[in-house]
Amino acid sequence: METTLVILKPDAMERRLYGTVLLRFEQAGFDILGAKLMTLTPALLREHYAHVADKPFYPEIEAFMSSRPVLVLALAGENVIARVRELLGPTNSKVAPKGTIRGDFGTEMMRNVCHASDSPAAAEAEIRRFFRADEVVRPVAAKA
Repeated sequence: METTLVILKPDAMERRLYGTVLLRFEQAGFDILGAKLMTLTPALLREHYAHVADKPFYPEIEAFMSSRPVLVLALAGENVIARVRELLGPTNSKVAPKGTIRGDFGTEMMRNVCHASDSPAAAEAEIRRFFRADEVVRPVAAKA
């Protein structure tokens, strides 16, 4: 069982796509271990986007990601990191195929509906960044 972090970005929230996106995760068989609505602070965003915080486009990322509350999820499932990223499609929504979340609902590179962890190490760090330990439940074993 693997875990990952997903953020339903401001464009998903503004366009009320949260139920549709959650349904796709549910239909894929993922379990929600944590979920919360939060407004991302500049400090949290600088930490999360540290790899691009020194780039000229970073202020646009910070302005967008703090423009309205987002829904942050900790999801679990078999091979969940790769499977979520497959469901989302490429980061650039303009090239994401129809049938993927970004291909169906994204409009550009930044307004691409969701962020998702890209590796087990990133998922672990990101879940710790956005959730306290008591906000994430342990996966429940499937019933036989």
